[in-house]
Amino acid sequence: MHEIPYLNLGRIHENIKEELDQAYREVLDRQWFIGGEADHRFEQEFAAYCGARACVGTGNGLDAIRLILLAYGIGEGDEVIVPANTFIATVLAITYVGAKPVFVDADVQTYTIDLAKVEEKITARTKAIIVVHLYGRAVDVTPIRDLAKQYDMKIIEDAAQAHGAAVSGVKAGKIGDAAAFSFYPGKNLGALGDAGAVVTDDEELAKKVRAYGNYGSYQKYCHVYKGCNSRLDELQAAFLSVKLPHLDAWNEERRKIAKIYSGQITNEKVVLPQIPENEKEHVFHIYPVLVKEREAFVEHLKRRGIATNIHYPTPIMEQQAYQEFRGQMQRYPVTKRICTEEVSLPLYPGMTEDEIQWVCKCVNQYPGKG
Repeated sequence: MHEIPYLNLGRIHENIKEELDQAYREVLDRQWFIGGEADHRFEQEFAAYCGARACVGTGNGLDAIRLILLAYGIGEGDEVIVPANTFIATVLAITYVGAKPVFVDADVQTYTIDLAKVEEKITARTKAIIVVHLYGRAVDVTPIRDLAKQYDMKIIEDAAQAHGAAVSGVKAGKIGDAAAFSFYPGKNLGALGDAGAVVTDDEELAKKVRAYGNYGSYQKYCHVYKGCNSRLDELQAAFLSVKLPHLDAWNEERRKIAKIYSGQITNEKVVLPQIPENEKEHVFHIYPVLVKEREAFVEHLKRRGIATNIHYPTPIMEQQAYQEFRGQMQRYPVTKRICTEEVSLPLYPGMTEDEIQWVCKCVNQYPGKG
């Protein structure tokens, strides 16, 4: 039996340990820890990687979304369309600025937002739609581009799980008008602490985002906006610059593991995620399967040394923080099913062939409940 954690960052960090150590020493030697050389370098590198004109480092991914909304002037009385199936941070950013989240159910095939249901949710108060590249699958926004123009609606990407994913050769970060990234340690491109970024082709928006994240200031002690403190620190920027050149290889390894899972897991009680025709659309931050008896399935794998995770067990409209949306869950049946049945299997760079095969074998051996 193998002991397989849900995530093992040590496998990738061991291979770049000397580079990470060197990055730390360089920052320490410069004695400049906020808004310095490492920050500027990573912003340029990541903008170039995404194919965009500008990147602004932030404290985390949630702040990145909030700063985009603030910079667009979205606030009290405005509405922002958002997928019902997402992590709570996407919605927190909307309510932080005083706007109202308007939920759209998930697509039964992709688990991302059902774009066919967007137009019916648009009102005179709609200012933006946030498309979430959930689990690492990039959303092709082509079906709503004309809608966005017609209703003067911004397309914002929540790309926290999709570093390097691309649609028709266009990478996350350039698919919409602006994109928010998280570099939480477990992400495909993860820092060694909290970190985030805004990526956009709109250089004026980028300047405004930077000002909002710097206490609302373009110039020290001159505050134009009621801003906040959300900046990428030098250490995390330096670590991210070390990791960025490895991202594509790590994503390819994730795709390879996902392909093995999808090819070798044949248990009819386990619903596998759809693999897009263009494999570049998915970077498999998460490999989600659906199982009706989730608790029994998780316990079955646990007894065989396999750790799992759930993304996400409680829908946002059933969270205590959002009691104003209680009683609406029946409107989002696909999201409800995903939240009830989803289990995330271990998938990360550095998994051995034996570990991958053990996961496949144990999933296939799951007999079901009763």
